[in-house]
Amino acid sequence: MISRRSLLKASAAALPLHAASGRKPNFLFLIADDHAGYVLGADGNQRAQTPNLDRLASEGMRFAKHHCNSPVCTPSRQSFLTGQLPHMAGVTVLKTPLDAAKPTLAKQLKSAGYHTAVFGKMHFNQPSKPGLHGFQTMMTEQDIQRAWTAAGTTRTPPPGMKTKPRWQPFKDPARVWLNAEKLPFPRYYEEMRGTFTARRAIEFLGQHKEGPFAMWASFPDPHSPYDFSIDDKDRFDAKGFPVPRVGPEDAWQIPLIFKDLTDDEKRGIIASYYTSVAQLDRNIGEILAALKKLDLEQDTFVVYMADHGYSLGQHGRFEKHCCYDPALRVPLIMRLPGKIKKGVVNDFTESIDVAPTILDMLGAEPLPVQHGQSLRPYLEGRKMAKPRSYVFSEYLENEEACVRTERWKFVFCSGKRKRTDGYEIANPTPGRYIRLYDLKSDPGEFTDVAKREPAVVAKLQAAMLERFRATHPDAGLEPKALSAEEALEYYLRPRDA
Repeated sequence: MISRRSLLKASAAALPLHAASGRKPNFLFLIADDHAGYVLGADGNQRAQTPNLDRLASEGMRFAKHHCNSPVCTPSRQSFLTGQLPHMAGVTVLKTPLDAAKPTLAKQLKSAGYHTAVFGKMHFNQPSKPGLHGFQTMMTEQDIQRAWTAAGTTRTPPPGMKTKPRWQPFKDPARVWLNAEKLPFPRYYEEMRGTFTARRAIEFLGQHKEGPFAMWASFPDPHSPYDFSIDDKDRFDAKGFPVPRVGPEDAWQIPLIFKDLTDDEKRGIIASYYTSVAQLDRNIGEILAALKKLDLEQDTFVVYMADHGYSLGQHGRFEKHCCYDPALRVPLIMRLPGKIKKGVVNDFTESIDVAPTILDMLGAEPLPVQHGQSLRPYLEGRKMAKPRSYVFSEYLENEEACVRTERWKFVFCSGKRKRTDGYEIANPTPGRYIRLYDLKSDPGEFTDVAKREPAVVAKLQAAMLERFRATHPDAGLEPKALSAEEALEYYLRPRDA
């Protein structure tokens, strides 16, 4: 029997928080594109130059084992905006627009009395308009690009300085579009696109400081070509970066476009990425400083997250689009002074947990479909009733999904779909394959032990299938008498409208 004391405690925990002023907290969602969880000073990376994010982490809660639910931009972003896994949100490949009728986090916050706004890269794949997906004020990537271009520049590069050419991925060799020469964008920091985005967000803060507001500031960095300004071109020495090991086990899966990269080119690419991360951190620092200057810091619930991770040479790859850990683990930091405990969570969390957490913390109605769970107990220093025993991610462009536990990584791929994302391998349709990695003895995910551990394969395959069946809109149409492998292939097919 549940005691009265337990009921009162549970009811108190479910109440919305109030900021230091006693008012409803504002909300600020800071989002990066392709920021890997391991390129962060707070994560223990001594090469990363991220002082502002490190400070944010020290003032709030950092989730050290946070994983995205899809290692590609659009499906990941629309998943955590809707609180639904990509296959239920209806966005599983890069170019699909989110259905405007879908419930979203922004719609729920607007209904709760927040003025909702977005500045920056959102991958909506359609023109912005007031009210789209619940945002009252919108300046997404196309709007930013037009306004930034129109603003022009007042300073030109010094004579003779080599700057990066126009970005032409897959048309130019990888060493060019991945900036192996570590070339700066031909502008100074004050006139970079990321800086322009930060300044528009800061203007909004100044205009809406009476609140309550819910603002997204979403940056294009450090996505390739890893843009950074002339000011930052000498921030890192490429020679100081080690090149990740690529073993013979990797030969079959390395995308053809990366095959001819030299070690020096790889070091240059890594240094360019780290430089872009440093510039991202600087822009985030400007917004956080503005919060403080406007006397909003104590009254604003801040969340920082990336859409997915990124591989910097691990397994020969310089991208995401796969189930290796560098592409899946992302930063997640939450801060509300006086209300959120300071510390680090080492339990597994997923990006679909973020929307339920935000709505819970702000006292808004939950989304009608929520595949995640609120992380509020962690934020208040309590234990979760049911912490995650594994994380799930899907990349349906390659008809691939994975389940990761503390010890094991299980990857299942149909091998039947010729991917169209540009990362084709030597055998583009190898047929069904299963990989199992023992992360305890093989944290780099090199040695497949699936044949040696059939019981583990069966258990994790069942967990993956259970997740699909519990969340997929077509679960009721699954054909009868399929094997577990055939059933997984049924769910791994993209069905975007």
